[in-house]
Amino acid sequence: MTFDKLLTPKQVAERLNINELTLANSRSTGTGIVIDFVRISGKAIRYKESDIDIYIESHTYSHNGEVKTKENAS
Repeated sequence: MTFDKLLTPKQVAERLNINELTLANSRSTGTGIVIDFVRISGKAIRYKESDIDIYIESHTYSHNGEVKTKENAS
């Protein structure tokens, strides 16, 4: 079994070019940037790198407004 690299909220925020508090608000409310997360301990939150990649892929649009997929990316 292989495991994804786990990223801190700070690393994810930097990767998505957003504020770390935006991620915290999304975790709290379940709205906005909704990405599954792992709670390691009481306050230690991590995100699977593959979930971040999936989020980015599913929020990438072509010029015609359609979500780009690997099948129609060219």
